[in-house]
Amino acid sequence: MENVRILCLKPEFFQTKAAIYQGGNMLFLKSIKHPKEKLESFEKVTDQHQYRAEEVLHELKEADIRIDLIRVVIGRGGLLKPIPSGIYMVNDRMKEDLVNSSLGAHSVNLGGLIADDLSKMLPDAKAYIADPVVVDEMEDIARVTGWAEFQRHSVFHALTQKAIARRHAKAVLQNYEEMNLIVANLGEGISIGAHKQGKVVDVNQAFDGEGPFSLERAGSLPLGNLVKMCFSGKYTEKEVMWKIRAEGGMMSHCKTRSLYEIEEMIDEGNEDVIFVFKAMAYQVSKYIGSLIVALKGKVDGIILTGMIAHNKMFTDFVIEHIGNIASVHIYPGECISDGLAMNAQMMLKGEIEAKEYL
Repeated sequence: MENVRILCLKPEFFQTKAAIYQGGNMLFLKSIKHPKEKLESFEKVTDQHQYRAEEVLHELKEADIRIDLIRVVIGRGGLLKPIPSGIYMVNDRMKEDLVNSSLGAHSVNLGGLIADDLSKMLPDAKAYIADPVVVDEMEDIARVTGWAEFQRHSVFHALTQKAIARRHAKAVLQNYEEMNLIVANLGEGISIGAHKQGKVVDVNQAFDGEGPFSLERAGSLPLGNLVKMCFSGKYTEKEVMWKIRAEGGMMSHCKTRSLYEIEEMIDEGNEDVIFVFKAMAYQVSKYIGSLIVALKGKVDGIILTGMIAHNKMFTDFVIEHIGNIASVHIYPGECISDGLAMNAQMMLKGEIEAKEYL
Protein backbone atom coordinates (compact mmCIF):
# COMPACT_ATOMS: atom_id res chain seq x y z
CA MET A 1 0.00 0.00 0.00
CA GLU A 2 2.89 2.38 0.74
CA ASN A 3 4.05 2.19 -2.89
CA VAL A 4 0.59 2.91 -4.33
CA ARG A 5 0.45 6.15 -6.25
CA ILE A 6 -2.51 8.44 -6.90
CA LEU A 7 -2.81 10.63 -10.00
CA CYS A 8 -4.95 13.73 -9.40
CA LEU A 9 -6.34 15.80 -12.28
CA LYS A 10 -7.76 19.31 -12.37
CA PRO A 11 -8.77 20.47 -15.87
CA GLU A 12 -8.98 24.23 -16.45
CA PHE A 13 -9.84 26.28 -19.55
CA PHE A 14 -6.37 26.27 -21.13
CA GLN A 15 -4.44 23.82 -18.98
CA THR A 16 -4.67 20.57 -17.06
CA LYS A 17 -3.03 20.29 -13.65
CA ALA A 18 -1.66 16.84 -12.84
CA ALA A 19 -0.25 15.75 -9.48
CA ILE A 20 1.14 12.44 -8.20
CA TYR A 21 0.81 11.50 -4.53
CA GLN A 22 2.27 8.60 -2.59
CA GLY A 23 1.74 7.99 1.11
CA GLY A 24 0.25 11.44 1.59
CA ASN A 25 3.18 13.22 -0.07
CA MET A 26 3.10 15.04 -3.41
CA LEU A 27 5.83 13.66 -5.70
CA PHE A 28 4.99 15.49 -8.93
CA LEU A 29 3.04 18.57 -9.99
CA LYS A 30 2.69 19.96 -13.48
CA SER A 31 0.44 22.53 -15.11
CA ILE A 32 0.19 21.31 -18.69
CA LYS A 33 -0.58 24.20 -21.03
CA HIS A 34 -2.81 23.56 -24.04
CA PRO A 35 -2.61 25.89 -27.08
CA LYS A 36 -5.78 27.92 -27.50
CA GLU A 37 -5.96 27.14 -31.21
CA LYS A 38 -5.77 23.38 -30.48
CA LEU A 39 -8.63 23.53 -27.95
CA GLU A 40 -10.73 25.66 -30.29
CA SER A 41 -10.43 22.92 -32.95
CA PHE A 42 -12.78 20.76 -30.86
CA GLU A 43 -16.50 21.30 -31.32
CA LYS A 44 -17.30 20.89 -27.61
CA VAL A 45 -15.23 21.27 -24.45
CA THR A 46 -15.81 17.63 -23.53
CA ASP A 47 -14.41 16.53 -26.90
CA GLN A 48 -10.97 17.50 -25.58
CA HIS A 49 -10.68 14.63 -23.08
CA GLN A 50 -8.64 12.17 -25.18
CA TYR A 51 -6.20 14.88 -26.29
CA ARG A 52 -5.69 16.11 -22.72
CA ALA A 53 -5.25 12.57 -21.39
CA GLU A 54 -2.51 11.87 -23.96
CA GLU A 55 -0.78 15.13 -23.00
CA VAL A 56 -0.82 14.16 -19.31
CA LEU A 57 0.59 10.70 -20.05
CA HIS A 58 3.33 12.25 -22.18
CA GLU A 59 4.37 14.58 -19.34
CA LEU A 60 4.44 11.71 -16.83
CA LYS A 61 6.71 9.69 -19.10
CA GLU A 62 8.95 12.70 -19.75
CA ALA A 63 9.35 13.09 -15.98
CA ASP A 64 10.25 9.38 -15.58
CA ILE A 65 7.26 8.77 -13.32
CA ARG A 66 6.68 5.11 -12.39
CA ILE A 67 3.23 4.93 -13.98
CA ASP A 68 3.03 1.22 -13.18
CA LEU A 69 2.58 2.18 -9.51
CA ILE A 70 -0.49 4.35 -10.18
CA ARG A 71 -3.60 2.58 -8.90
CA VAL A 72 -6.01 5.52 -8.62
CA VAL A 73 -6.68 8.19 -11.24
CA ILE A 74 -9.01 10.76 -9.71
CA GLY A 75 -10.36 13.84 -11.45
CA ARG A 76 -12.27 16.87 -10.27
CA GLY A 77 -16.00 16.14 -10.54
CA GLY A 78 -18.20 17.99 -12.99
CA LEU A 79 -21.73 19.31 -13.52
CA LEU A 80 -23.58 16.06 -12.89
CA LYS A 81 -26.98 15.56 -11.30
CA PRO A 82 -27.16 16.30 -7.55
CA ILE A 83 -25.44 13.55 -5.50
CA PRO A 84 -24.29 13.03 -1.90
CA SER A 85 -20.73 13.78 -0.85
CA GLY A 86 -18.17 11.06 -1.47
CA ILE A 87 -15.82 9.37 -3.92
CA TYR A 88 -17.39 7.84 -7.04
CA MET A 89 -16.22 5.32 -9.62
CA VAL A 90 -16.36 6.67 -13.16
CA ASN A 91 -18.90 4.62 -15.12
CA ASP A 92 -20.69 4.91 -18.47
CA ARG A 93 -23.67 6.76 -16.99
CA MET A 94 -21.39 9.35 -15.41
CA LYS A 95 -19.50 9.86 -18.66
CA GLU A 96 -22.75 10.33 -20.55
CA ASP A 97 -23.94 12.93 -18.04
CA LEU A 98 -20.62 14.77 -18.15
CA VAL A 99 -20.81 15.04 -21.93
CA ASN A 100 -24.49 16.04 -21.95
CA SER A 101 -24.72 18.09 -18.74
CA SER A 102 -28.00 19.97 -18.34
CA LEU A 103 -26.05 22.69 -16.49
CA GLY A 104 -23.93 23.44 -19.55
CA ALA A 105 -20.44 22.87 -20.90
CA HIS A 106 -17.47 23.65 -18.65
CA SER A 107 -13.88 22.46 -18.35
CA VAL A 108 -14.76 20.95 -14.95
CA ASN A 109 -16.70 18.25 -16.84
CA LEU A 110 -13.43 16.92 -18.25
CA GLY A 111 -12.09 15.59 -14.93
CA GLY A 112 -13.91 12.26 -14.91
CA LEU A 113 -13.49 11.80 -18.67
CA ILE A 114 -9.72 12.33 -18.59
CA ALA A 115 -9.42 10.06 -15.53
CA ASP A 116 -11.28 7.31 -17.40
CA ASP A 117 -9.03 7.66 -20.47
CA LEU A 118 -5.87 7.53 -18.39
CA SER A 119 -7.04 4.55 -16.33
CA LYS A 120 -7.25 2.62 -19.62
CA MET A 121 -3.77 3.77 -20.68
CA LEU A 122 -2.18 2.66 -17.39
CA PRO A 123 -1.50 -1.01 -16.55
CA ASP A 124 -3.46 -1.32 -13.28
CA ALA A 125 -5.48 1.81 -12.45
CA LYS A 126 -9.12 2.71 -11.88
CA ALA A 127 -10.88 6.04 -12.45
CA TYR A 128 -12.75 8.09 -9.85
CA ILE A 129 -14.05 11.54 -9.03
CA ALA A 130 -14.64 13.00 -5.56
CA ASP A 131 -17.02 15.61 -4.14
CA PRO A 132 -18.09 17.17 -7.46
CA VAL A 133 -19.50 20.69 -7.56
CA VAL A 134 -23.05 19.27 -7.48
CA VAL A 135 -22.78 17.67 -4.02
CA ASP A 136 -26.20 18.27 -2.49
CA GLU A 137 -26.78 18.07 1.28
CA MET A 138 -29.01 21.13 1.58
CA GLU A 139 -31.87 21.10 4.05
CA ASP A 140 -35.26 21.35 2.36
CA ILE A 141 -36.12 24.65 4.02
CA ALA A 142 -33.03 26.21 2.41
CA ARG A 143 -34.27 25.32 -1.09
CA VAL A 144 -37.46 27.38 -1.01
CA THR A 145 -37.61 30.65 -2.98
CA GLY A 146 -40.22 33.37 -3.37
CA TRP A 147 -41.40 31.84 -6.63
CA ALA A 148 -43.01 28.39 -6.58
CA GLU A 149 -41.52 27.46 -9.98
CA PHE A 150 -37.93 27.95 -8.73
CA GLN A 151 -35.83 26.16 -6.14
CA ARG A 152 -32.35 26.97 -4.86
CA HIS A 153 -29.76 24.42 -5.94
CA SER A 154 -26.46 23.29 -4.49
CA VAL A 155 -23.59 24.02 -6.93
CA PHE A 156 -20.40 24.98 -5.11
CA HIS A 157 -16.74 24.18 -4.46
CA ALA A 158 -17.64 21.03 -2.55
CA LEU A 159 -14.24 19.35 -2.87
CA THR A 160 -12.28 22.36 -1.63
CA GLN A 161 -14.72 23.29 1.12
CA LYS A 162 -14.89 19.79 2.58
CA ALA A 163 -11.15 19.15 2.28
CA ILE A 164 -10.28 22.40 4.07
CA ALA A 165 -12.96 21.82 6.71
CA ARG A 166 -11.53 18.36 7.44
CA ARG A 167 -8.01 19.77 7.53
CA HIS A 168 -9.08 22.45 10.00
CA ALA A 169 -10.93 19.98 12.20
CA LYS A 170 -7.82 17.82 12.38
CA ALA A 171 -5.69 20.89 13.22
CA VAL A 172 -7.91 21.73 16.21
CA LEU A 173 -8.15 18.07 17.29
CA GLN A 174 -11.84 17.78 16.46
CA ASN A 175 -13.96 15.59 14.18
CA TYR A 176 -15.38 17.35 11.13
CA GLU A 177 -18.64 15.46 11.64
CA GLU A 178 -19.01 17.04 15.09
CA MET A 179 -18.31 20.68 14.17
CA ASN A 180 -20.35 23.63 12.85
CA LEU A 181 -18.30 25.67 10.39
CA ILE A 182 -18.83 28.38 7.80
CA VAL A 183 -16.42 27.96 4.88
CA ALA A 184 -15.82 30.62 2.23
CA ASN A 185 -13.99 29.55 -0.93
CA LEU A 186 -12.67 32.73 -2.54
CA GLY A 187 -11.58 32.39 -6.16
CA GLU A 188 -12.81 33.05 -9.69
CA GLY A 189 -16.13 31.98 -8.23
CA ILE A 190 -17.08 32.41 -4.58
CA SER A 191 -19.05 29.83 -2.62
CA ILE A 192 -19.89 30.05 1.08
CA GLY A 193 -21.33 27.06 2.89
CA ALA A 194 -22.76 26.23 6.31
CA HIS A 195 -21.24 22.92 7.42
CA LYS A 196 -23.40 21.35 10.11
CA GLN A 197 -21.78 18.24 11.59
CA GLY A 198 -20.30 17.06 8.31
CA LYS A 199 -23.05 18.18 5.92
CA VAL A 200 -23.30 21.41 3.91
CA VAL A 201 -26.87 22.29 4.80
CA ASP A 202 -26.96 25.67 3.03
CA VAL A 203 -24.73 27.20 0.36
CA ASN A 204 -24.99 29.70 -2.47
CA GLN A 205 -25.24 28.45 -6.06
CA ALA A 206 -21.85 29.74 -7.11
CA PHE A 207 -21.89 28.88 -10.83
CA ASP A 208 -24.57 31.18 -12.19
CA GLY A 209 -27.00 31.60 -9.36
CA GLU A 210 -26.50 33.83 -6.36
CA GLY A 211 -24.28 35.04 -3.57
CA PRO A 212 -21.34 37.48 -3.56
CA PHE A 213 -19.86 38.62 -6.86
CA SER A 214 -16.36 37.30 -7.53
CA LEU A 215 -13.44 37.85 -9.88
CA GLU A 216 -15.60 36.90 -12.87
CA ARG A 217 -19.11 35.96 -11.69
CA ALA A 218 -21.94 38.39 -11.15
CA GLY A 219 -23.49 36.78 -8.07
CA SER A 220 -26.90 38.03 -6.92
CA LEU A 221 -28.27 40.86 -9.07
CA PRO A 222 -31.28 43.23 -8.83
CA LEU A 223 -33.98 41.15 -10.52
CA GLY A 224 -35.81 44.01 -12.18
CA ASN A 225 -32.66 45.29 -13.87
CA LEU A 226 -31.75 41.79 -15.02
CA VAL A 227 -35.19 41.16 -16.53
CA LYS A 228 -35.10 44.49 -18.42
CA MET A 229 -31.65 43.63 -19.80
CA CYS A 230 -32.84 40.19 -20.94
CA PHE A 231 -35.74 41.73 -22.89
CA SER A 232 -33.79 44.70 -24.24
CA GLY A 233 -33.07 42.90 -27.50
CA LYS A 234 -29.34 43.52 -27.08
CA TYR A 235 -28.36 40.05 -25.87
CA THR A 236 -29.13 36.42 -26.62
CA GLU A 237 -29.74 33.97 -23.76
CA LYS A 238 -26.24 32.53 -24.30
CA GLU A 239 -24.70 36.01 -24.09
CA VAL A 240 -26.55 36.84 -20.85
CA MET A 241 -25.42 33.58 -19.25
CA TRP A 242 -21.84 34.27 -20.31
CA LYS A 243 -21.99 37.74 -18.75
CA ILE A 244 -23.27 36.21 -15.48
CA ARG A 245 -20.72 33.38 -15.40
CA ALA A 246 -17.58 34.93 -16.90
CA GLU A 247 -17.94 38.70 -17.37
CA GLY A 248 -19.37 39.73 -14.01
CA GLY A 249 -17.80 40.80 -10.73
CA MET A 250 -14.34 42.37 -10.88
CA MET A 251 -14.20 41.58 -14.61
CA SER A 252 -17.21 43.83 -15.19
CA HIS A 253 -15.93 46.66 -13.01
CA CYS A 254 -12.18 46.51 -13.72
CA LYS A 255 -11.98 44.78 -17.13
CA THR A 256 -9.82 41.98 -15.74
CA ARG A 257 -10.42 38.78 -13.80
CA SER A 258 -6.73 38.43 -12.95
CA LEU A 259 -6.13 38.78 -9.22
CA TYR A 260 -2.50 39.67 -9.97
CA GLU A 261 -3.55 42.60 -12.19
CA ILE A 262 -6.17 43.73 -9.67
CA GLU A 263 -3.60 43.71 -6.88
CA GLU A 264 -1.20 45.71 -9.06
CA MET A 265 -3.88 48.39 -9.56
CA ILE A 266 -4.56 48.41 -5.81
CA ASP A 267 -0.83 48.82 -5.10
CA GLU A 268 -0.78 51.76 -7.53
CA GLY A 269 -3.52 53.42 -5.46
CA ASN A 270 -6.41 53.03 -7.92
CA GLU A 271 -9.29 54.15 -5.67
CA ASP A 272 -12.02 52.79 -7.94
CA VAL A 273 -10.52 49.29 -7.91
CA ILE A 274 -9.92 49.43 -4.15
CA PHE A 275 -13.56 50.42 -3.61
CA VAL A 276 -14.96 47.53 -5.72
CA PHE A 277 -12.52 45.05 -4.15
CA LYS A 278 -13.74 46.07 -0.70
CA ALA A 279 -17.34 45.80 -1.94
CA MET A 280 -16.64 42.18 -2.88
CA ALA A 281 -15.27 41.61 0.64
CA TYR A 282 -18.37 43.31 2.06
CA GLN A 283 -20.66 40.93 0.14
CA VAL A 284 -18.63 37.93 1.33
CA SER A 285 -18.94 39.17 4.92
CA LYS A 286 -22.67 39.71 4.59
CA TYR A 287 -23.24 36.22 3.20
CA ILE A 288 -21.11 34.63 5.94
CA GLY A 289 -23.25 36.46 8.50
CA SER A 290 -26.46 35.19 6.90
CA LEU A 291 -25.41 31.55 7.38
CA ILE A 292 -25.44 31.89 11.16
CA VAL A 293 -29.16 31.14 10.79
CA ALA A 294 -28.46 27.74 9.17
CA LEU A 295 -26.34 26.79 12.19
CA LYS A 296 -28.78 28.24 14.76
CA GLY A 297 -26.11 30.61 16.00
CA LYS A 298 -23.70 27.83 17.01
CA VAL A 299 -20.56 28.46 14.94
CA ASP A 300 -17.31 26.73 15.90
CA GLY A 301 -15.23 28.58 13.32
CA ILE A 302 -15.16 30.52 10.06
CA ILE A 303 -12.72 29.45 7.34
CA LEU A 304 -11.44 31.61 4.47
CA THR A 305 -9.70 29.72 1.66
CA GLY A 306 -8.89 30.08 -2.04
CA MET A 307 -6.49 32.36 -3.86
CA ILE A 308 -8.11 35.63 -2.69
CA ALA A 309 -7.44 34.51 0.89
CA HIS A 310 -3.79 35.41 0.21
CA ASN A 311 -4.80 39.08 0.05
CA LYS A 312 -4.47 40.68 3.49
CA MET A 313 -6.60 43.73 2.61
CA PHE A 314 -9.47 41.40 1.71
CA THR A 315 -9.19 39.07 4.71
CA ASP A 316 -8.70 41.96 7.14
CA PHE A 317 -11.87 43.59 5.84
CA VAL A 318 -13.85 40.36 6.26
CA ILE A 319 -12.49 39.71 9.75
CA GLU A 320 -13.34 43.29 10.77
CA HIS A 321 -16.96 42.68 9.81
CA ILE A 322 -17.57 39.09 11.00
CA GLY A 323 -14.77 38.36 13.47
CA ASN A 324 -17.10 38.69 16.45
CA ILE A 325 -19.21 35.74 15.27
CA ALA A 326 -16.51 33.08 15.75
CA SER A 327 -12.77 32.62 15.33
CA VAL A 328 -11.63 33.14 11.73
CA HIS A 329 -9.05 30.79 10.21
CA ILE A 330 -7.26 31.49 6.92
CA TYR A 331 -6.08 28.67 4.65
CA PRO A 332 -4.97 30.53 1.51
CA GLY A 333 -4.48 28.95 -1.89
CA GLU A 334 -5.97 26.16 -3.89
CA CYS A 335 -6.24 22.66 -2.44
CA ILE A 336 -8.07 20.75 -5.15
CA SER A 337 -5.26 18.25 -5.76
CA ASP A 338 -4.83 17.77 -2.01
CA GLY A 339 -8.58 17.24 -1.66
CA LEU A 340 -8.64 14.62 -4.40
CA ALA A 341 -5.65 12.84 -2.87
CA MET A 342 -7.25 12.97 0.60
CA ASN A 343 -10.38 11.23 -0.68
CA ALA A 344 -8.34 8.61 -2.53
CA GLN A 345 -6.21 7.93 0.56
CA MET A 346 -9.33 7.55 2.73
CA MET A 347 -10.69 5.02 0.21
CA LEU A 348 -7.42 3.07 0.05
CA LYS A 349 -7.29 2.94 3.87
CA GLY A 350 -10.86 1.61 4.02
CA GLU A 351 -12.18 4.68 5.84
CA ILE A 352 -14.72 5.34 3.06
CA GLU A 353 -16.08 3.25 0.20
CA ALA A 354 -16.32 4.28 -3.42
CA LYS A 355 -19.92 4.89 -4.47
CA GLU A 356 -21.69 4.02 -7.71
CA TYR A 357 -23.09 6.86 -9.80
CA LEU A 358 -26.68 5.96 -10.67
